[in-house]
Amino acid sequence: MLDERRKDVREKIALGGLVVKAGLRGADRAFILGALVSAARLTPDDPRWREMRALGGAAFGDAAPATDTDEPSVTPSPRLS
Repeated sequence: MLDERRKDVREKIALGGLVVKAGLRGADRAFILGALVSAARLTPDDPRWREMRALGGAAFGDAAPATDTDEPSVTPSPRLS
């Protein structure tokens, strides 16, 4: 149980780091969540998904982390359902 909690905390910190890396540290929380919900609705065959993937890759210096895949992996939050 403690290992799961630590893993969850590390994941949340890493995701928060992506918000900072994107330059959204000072952005309104509702805006950030809205942008993420909008992105979560895209499918890989949507040109906007591919554009966002390319932008993200460029932000990582064209070397996305090895854990990334070309398929979105979205786990809906119970609060958003």
